[in-house]
This record gives sequence, C-alpha cells and structure tokens, in this order.
Amino acid sequence: MQTDRDKYSAELAHWCAKDDYLNKRNIDKISKYPRLRIYVYRGLLSQWTPEQIAGRLKEEFPNDPIMSISHESIYRYIYAKPQASLNKKLIKLLVRKKTRRRPSKKRRRTGSKILNQVSIDLRPEHINLRNEIGHWKGDLMIGKDQKSAIGTIVERKSRYTLIIKLKARNSKEIAKMFSKELNKLDPIFKKSMTYDNGIEMARHETITKKTGMKIYFAHPYSSWERGTNENTNGLIRRYLPKGTDFNKIDLNTFIEIQEKLNNRPRKIIGFKTPNEVMIKELKIVA
Repeated sequence: MQTDRDKYSAELAHWCAKDDYLNKRNIDKISKYPRLRIYVYRGLLSQWTPEQIAGRLKEEFPNDPIMSISHESIYRYIYAKPQASLNKKLIKLLVRKKTRRRPSKKRRRTGSKILNQVSIDLRPEHINLRNEIGHWKGDLMIGKDQKSAIGTIVERKSRYTLIIKLKARNSKEIAKMFSKELNKLDPIFKKSMTYDNGIEMARHETITKKTGMKIYFAHPYSSWERGTNENTNGLIRRYLPKGTDFNKIDLNTFIEIQEKLNNRPRKIIGFKTPNEVMIKELKIVA
C-alpha cells in the first residue's frame, strides 16, 4: 500500500502500542494480528474507507487468511469502544461525517453562448459505457469568495484525476492549462472530454486543436450528467474544504492530493487504484 512515504510511522507505532494495551483480552481479529492492524490503521490514515481497506486486502493478499477481513468487522472494531480516545481518533478518520447532502449552489451562468458546441447527446455510446480508456469529464472547483478556482479532469473508466492550478477563471487560462496538463499524457489517454455548459469553456476548440481531443457539452443545470466529477470533487474537498483560497495553495500541495486520489482503491474499479488501471491500459498497447 502506498502511504505518503510512511510519514505516519510514529503515529502508527503509538496507536498499535496503545491498542495492544487496551485490547489484551479482546479476541477480535484486528487486535489479534498486528500486521493486519497496521494495514487497517495505514488505510484509515490514508483516508480510505473500511470498504476500500477490505477490498484492497483481498486484492493484495488473496491467499493470506490473516490479511482477510470484512468492512463490517473494521467498522465494529472502530465503534467497539467509541468513548476511548483511540477510537475517537479512528472515527474522525472515516470518510462520511454527514448523513445528508445539501444541494450544491450552482455557479451563475452568463447569457453568452459557447460557439460550435457538440452536445452530449451526440457522444458515442462506447464512451457512455466507460469501456474504453481516454475519455474524460472536466469541471471547475470554485474557491473562497468566487475569486479562485482549480480545474478537475477525471478519466471515466479508471477515475484517474488531474487537478489543475489556475491563475484565473477565464477561458484563455483554462484552455492553456487544460491543454498543458492533458498533453503530458500518452496519446491513448487523449480521446475526448465532456464538460458542463460553463462559459469558461468558450475556447474549447483551442483545446481540441492542441490535444486532438473531442469536446462534448452536458446540458445546462443537469448535475446527474456530472456524477463522476461531483464525487471526485467531494474527495478533494476533504483536503481543500469550502472556503479555501486556492490562490494560496502551492502547486506541490495539489500534486500531493492528486497522488492520494490516484493511489486510492475504488470499489467501482474492483478496488484497484486509478494509477493501476492506467498502467494496465498502457501495457495493453505497448
């Protein structure tokens, strides 16, 4: 498992020692096997869900019964003694802290029309099915007081994510930076991008010219057509909560967050990581 270069090693050691003390008489599997316990703690510290941890264990240790546990057992372990200081820390690491989601506030749109749009209705079915690599969904995340923004582009099949630092929200900057980041990819990963109807994508033809990628546009105010981005943006908000001024965040921080997302096992891709899926696709055509 990749773990931010094990920067949490000292905290892991402290937690494991404390857990040994608190659970001497406990026969649950996590308490019984230190190797499993360390893996679970590392997963939680990397902000993985219990389901992701359990799924990843199956992927990495298919023939090791000690390293096999259900996500329900991980939850039971965390909530077994919620009053204990250790378990309070573990509970805080769980992804979901809210049971309801409020509707998001939509960005106001200008009356300007984007020229030469190609509607999502004309997007080929094989793109909709997510069977082919190289098709992306783009979006903006808006920072504090609507004065800063970052671009997010998510590959539809692998869920591989690009986080793009922007100096401005205008179409010129977005065309420049989106093209720059997309052109760092192998050509097999550059086929199409779907974007919402924001005027910031007015220079979509520039992106197509520079990258060779077709651009499709979602229908206005149709959030269900942007589920991939909304889910990814929710993960990014764990590191950069609403109210963050993105202009004050350095590039290395964005890169670190991007790496965390792309090394995070995802249920929808069989608990593989986006990085693993991208590497596998690259090997197929090599």
